[in-house]
Amino acid sequence: MTQHPSSASPADAPLVRLTVDRAIATVTLDSPRNRNALSARLRSELSKALSDAMADDEVRGIVLTGTGPVFCAGADLKEAGAALRGEPVEPAPELPAIFEQIMGAPKPVIAVLNGAARAGGIGLVASADIALAPKSATFAFTEVRIGVVPAIISVPVSARMHSRQLSRYFLTGELFDASAAAKAGLITQAVPDREMTHAVDAVLQGLRGSAPRALSRTKQLLDELGSGALAAADRRTEAFARMGELSAEFFAGEDAAEGRAAFFEKRPPRWTQ
Repeated sequence: MTQHPSSASPADAPLVRLTVDRAIATVTLDSPRNRNALSARLRSELSKALSDAMADDEVRGIVLTGTGPVFCAGADLKEAGAALRGEPVEPAPELPAIFEQIMGAPKPVIAVLNGAARAGGIGLVASADIALAPKSATFAFTEVRIGVVPAIISVPVSARMHSRQLSRYFLTGELFDASAAAKAGLITQAVPDREMTHAVDAVLQGLRGSAPRALSRTKQLLDELGSGALAAADRRTEAFARMGELSAEFFAGEDAAEGRAAFFEKRPPRWTQ
């Protein structure tokens, strides 16, 4: 396992940690004192950790998780208030840039929740390709209850949640559990707490057994598919032609040849970690 050390001093410990083990980078939000709130400093460190993980040729997938009882509480309201009063706040990437980093990443991102998510924290969850949460985790779009609108997070969240549940939870700000989040499409799976390690390992095993180039291109394909846009009647002919070219390209590639050889020789492909 490799670790990416921070330049921070012990008195200024990092708020985000990055480790790499067997082709999987783990980015951990480590600011439990304020429930991993998205302060300027945490956003800066998160953006850098994501960039470093994506640039690492060893990395095939990225796990995003947190420490403490809360995955991410959303915006740092104290910092937001200070900014409104004109007090200086260190420059940092804003949430749209971070959401785009995750949604547009060339490698799959898996949100592994360690606890509750609120507001902007749910935006991180929705931006990820796969999201697993313990059944004890809770969610809420609390914006309306503090007089604001869940505007920025609506971009990734609306791409995940079914419209009826989206309307309900956006408008009421009510609490809902992981099972309801899975039913609504916000997360991939609600897992019994004691089975989280097994559920995460199953996903990571799949990534470790996948050809890196094919994995990256499949993530891009999923983004192109959107909400069935390619299946629209006026796009199907062009879509089938383009997908045929993509399929032929990969079938003729070295990875496909290796995959076929491994299948017939009853051995793992060379890329398996």
